Order: sequence, then C-alpha cells, then structure tokens
Amino acid sequence: MVRQAGLFDLDERYRKLSEVGDPLGRLKELIDFEVFRPALTKALNRSDGSKGGRPPYDAVFMFKVLILQTLYTLSDDATEFQIRDRFSFMPFLGLELQDAVPDAKTIWLFREQLTRAGAIEELFSGFDAYLKAQGYLAMSGQIVDATIVAAPRQRNTDDEKKAIREGRVPDDWKDRPAKLAQKDRDARWTLKRAKARPAGEDKKPKVEIAIPVFGYKNHVSIDRAHGFVRRFTVTNAAAHDGARLPDVLDKTNTASQVWADTAYRSKANEAHMERSGFMSKVHFRRGAGKVCRCRPGVSSLEGHVHGAVSLMGWIDAMGPEVDHIGDFLRRAMRIGR
Repeated sequence: MVRQAGLFDLDERYRKLSEVGDPLGRLKELIDFEVFRPALTKALNRSDGSKGGRPPYDAVFMFKVLILQTLYTLSDDATEFQIRDRFSFMPFLGLELQDAVPDAKTIWLFREQLTRAGAIEELFSGFDAYLKAQGYLAMSGQIVDATIVAAPRQRNTDDEKKAIREGRVPDDWKDRPAKLAQKDRDARWTLKRAKARPAGEDKKPKVEIAIPVFGYKNHVSIDRAHGFVRRFTVTNAAAHDGARLPDVLDKTNTASQVWADTAYRSKANEAHMERSGFMSKVHFRRGAGKVCRCRPGVSSLEGHVHGAVSLMGWIDAMGPEVDHIGDFLRRAMRIGR
C-alpha cells in the first residue's frame, strides 16, 4: 500500500542526508557566503528595479549555483536539471519545492557578467580576508605548484592558427562576431608528462609518456599549515611553471620556507627568493642515473597542492573540509575566463 506523504517527510529526508555526511550541509555551516555580497553587488551593478520588470535572482544565491556547478562538473543545462532533481542541492541554496529555479541561460549570463566585470580578484581577496578573520592565518611556509585546466579544443585552419600565435584576430573572424565569441584565442597546447603503468607483474621500469593538452594552467601557492590557496595566477598551458614563482609567493606567510618541485629551480628564482627573504626548499634536479634524494616530507606536501586544486578531490576527502575552499572560488568562475 502506498503511504501518504506526511508534513515532515522532507525535513526527515534532509536530516538523514546530514547524518550520512552531506558535504554541502557542512560547507554551508562553515562559510558565511554573505561576505561575498559587496563584491558581487559591485560587479553586477544592477538597477534598483524602479523601471519594473522581473526581479533578478539574488546574487549570493546565483554565486552558490556556480559553486555547485564547478564542484560537480556540470554544464549549464545539467546544473538546472540537478537543482530541480537533487534534494541535497536545495537546502544549500535555500530553496523550497515551490521555489523557482534559474534556467541554463540565466546561469550562463550570471557567470558572464562576473567574468566581464573582472570580479574574481576581489572575490578571492575577500575570501582570504574572511579566512584570516576566522583565525586561519598563512603559516608554516608555503607550497607552490601548477595544474593544467583543459579547455575545449579549437578547430582552426593553419592560417588562423598562425594569426592567433602572432596575437592577431584572423581576417575571416573580424566580420563574424558570433564566430569570434566562440573562439578561445588565449588557450595553448602543451605536453603533460606522466609515467605509464607496467603492463604485467614483471615490474618493468615505467615508460614516460607525453599527452597533448589544450587549455590553461593554474599556478597556486598554499600555506602549509591549513592548505588554503593564498595566491594564484592563470596563464595559458604552455607557460613555464618556474617563471610564475614571483607572482604566487605569499609575503604574508608567517614562515619563510618555500617548497616546490624541480620546475621552479633556477638561478633567477633562487636569487629572487633570497632578495625577498624566503628560504628555498625547492627540489634539486636529478642527474642522469642518480637517485633523487628529496628533502623528507616534501613529496607528500606537494600532493596537497593538487588536492587543493582538485575540487572533486576536496569533495571526496572532506576530512580537512575547509582546506580547499579558496581554490573552488576561482574554479567556480572558470578561473576568471
């Protein structure tokens, strides 16, 4: 026999979600999203509503929609569907069953407005100030690394590729604004190197492989004590990691040590860190046929950077639940693009 719905069934469902460890519920408890309202209001520059028309969705509400979109790697259409479908999304957004849900076009437009306004820097700075006010100071040194963010591949002719490399707009695109708007002229190709796993159990040496990737590169510095992303910059994927070290070093960290892999070791970087009062803990390059004798604990620390940059890694871990929030604010804005 089908049971009739009760008055408190929905509350009971939310309570069960919380008991089994709803990450969005914990995120809502940890972060006061109202701290972002001033920056969002400034970026959106909305009218006062005196001219009439349908009122827009609340700015903080829409910002949380973008966070959900990035946390779960959703398209605009999929985001609309999942907000309607998932019970766990509703309390995070403050929605009831009868409330309206923004459609895919509205989500896209909100993201575009923030991107064009260049609001990412102010949002990130505001969140960093919020962390410090809560007692999460940058401490115990910093770890620097980079990660590649893939972008949709472009289908361009040889002449178009040449024009893009030279910093020009291809002639065929100038009179076609719709096509120009769909083209990504900033992303670049690079090779992502990795070690292939042995095929069998004979423990043969791993073979190094190079995977072509088109997109951007996220350069970040996290504090060693809490794992928060404190400084960041975004470049095309072909940019060299080491050249961005001065851009991401955090001078507010209470300790001077800087950990990074061998890509960051150069005479220029070592001289810059010495002049700026930092103590280099950057890995040394391994000579041919020699064993890499890295400083104890550094390799495991570098893994924290990739954990901070990986949003889904944050969701899976959920142990240090606040450690990687600084980064998802950037990724929620599609790293400022």
